[in-house]
Amino acid sequence: MAFRNILLAYSGEAAFLSSLRHALKIVRQHDGWLTGVFRNGPSYIDRYGAGLSGELRAKLETVESEDMQAAIALFHEEAALAGLSDRVAFLDPGEVGALPPSEIARSYDLVVTGAQSHLPNEEHRAASPDMLALRSGRPVLIVPDGYNAPGLADHALVAWDGKRSAARALNDAMAIFETDRRRVTVLTVGAAPGSPPPGGGIVTHLQRHDVEALHLHKRPKHQSIAQLIEATAEEIGAKLIVMGAYEHSKFSQDMFGGVTHEVLRNARVPVLMSH
Repeated sequence: MAFRNILLAYSGEAAFLSSLRHALKIVRQHDGWLTGVFRNGPSYIDRYGAGLSGELRAKLETVESEDMQAAIALFHEEAALAGLSDRVAFLDPGEVGALPPSEIARSYDLVVTGAQSHLPNEEHRAASPDMLALRSGRPVLIVPDGYNAPGLADHALVAWDGKRSAARALNDAMAIFETDRRRVTVLTVGAAPGSPPPGGGIVTHLQRHDVEALHLHKRPKHQSIAQLIEATAEEIGAKLIVMGAYEHSKFSQDMFGGVTHEVLRNARVPVLMSH
């Protein structure tokens, strides 16, 4: 199944343009549609503006409204430049109300977003990519700030540990691999490569779907697993990383770090993840 119905989740001003342009490339490639959405919720003014005068509060609300309208205008300008104006829409924040993007995402094939903004005036409008993957049941593609490739990746790196979330991410990525005929490198990490399961394992699975795939095993030395994944993607020229998310709890990831968190923070190419 191709990614025909795509949701673009606003990720803050710095990351929005990169994710928007990449989403439009996917729309063109898959003959799809793109819908934009803010993460709704209490505004920065509502959270921290209890002591503000009425006049100052009104000015800040005007600035926030103008910022939102500027993002929506940019969305439509970029769609027009791509010749896709008839394929896009931006959900009105007033109509969305308190509905979180993770619930909206369940009616779409794929969520595209950027790295989440933590600026105080943007954070409440920016969707969290990890929480989107955790709660929506949909694959999430995170596009790094400033990423601008001439086209979609022709070579993907799959970070494979054989666990449930990795299997889910790979299955979600098949919409890309089968439609666009990407080359795929399956990366495993450990002291020694394990024996493939009966039937040939994941490389055989990909090859039976007519996907050009090979297996690469690496042993971490002075790098974390996340650093090894990122370095390998750069080494082989992969412009897409596919990985599962949060085999441990989201709380432990946030408190103590983890592969998912580190890859999302430092990746230079888009990352497709599923939970």
